[in-house]
Amino acid sequence: MILSITFILIGIYFFVTVFLYFYQNKLLYHPNINSRSNYELNHKVNEILITSDDDIIAWHYKKNENYKTLVFFHGNAGNLSNRIYKLNELSKLKLNYLIFAYRGFNGNKGKPYEAGLYKDAENVINWLKSKNIVENNIILYGESLGTAIAIHTAQMKNFAGIILEAPFTSMVTLGQKYYPIFPVKFLLNDKYESLKKIKNVKSPVLVMHGKKDKIVPFKMGLEIYEKLNGQKFKYFNEQDDHMMEYNPDLVRAIENFINQLN
Repeated sequence: MILSITFILIGIYFFVTVFLYFYQNKLLYHPNINSRSNYELNHKVNEILITSDDDIIAWHYKKNENYKTLVFFHGNAGNLSNRIYKLNELSKLKLNYLIFAYRGFNGNKGKPYEAGLYKDAENVINWLKSKNIVENNIILYGESLGTAIAIHTAQMKNFAGIILEAPFTSMVTLGQKYYPIFPVKFLLNDKYESLKKIKNVKSPVLVMHGKKDKIVPFKMGLEIYEKLNGQKFKYFNEQDDHMMEYNPDLVRAIENFINQLN
């Protein structure tokens, strides 16, 4: 009897392990989740297409050619419209911005995966450079999953600054939190090893994280902050969960950070 139960449990474990491996992309990326979509832009943007492997959609807001341009790397769920409440606040600052959707998101062709998202980011930066916007006039802003893409993109570069909202140390470590009994390190294709890369970021960095984050533990954001070698700033809120409240204090932290950049 005990032996039979043991074999059943082993079979279930094997089945779930195989499921996690083959469905990991759908578990990690959620382009069709639609939250905070009841907002409208309070400013005009230009919708553009930027060539990566396929064209990817982007919104470009140019307020003043003398202002720095913020490039927004969104998280693992939803579309550009789900960030409108943030864009409306950012548009009030002395900033231009460009927000783009990764491959497989917002109607873009293709399938999201780590190397592909890095390539999308690189092509967006190259598009800005083709418009004579140089690195030290570009600020990278990463949200959740987007923090890993921002960190990767910023390595050994001279961007004006980096903003990380709810960063995680690595997808392996985060995955082990949710699937502690499975060999996540060996199953996971997209590892997003931010903690290993953060030492290569030379630009000033603002880390923002809610201490009540139930998705990415606050201690991960703190660890990223502590590993930074260069100029660093923080906004740690006692009450915020994963989706941080874009309240006056948070916006002021972003504004103060931007004002300190050369």
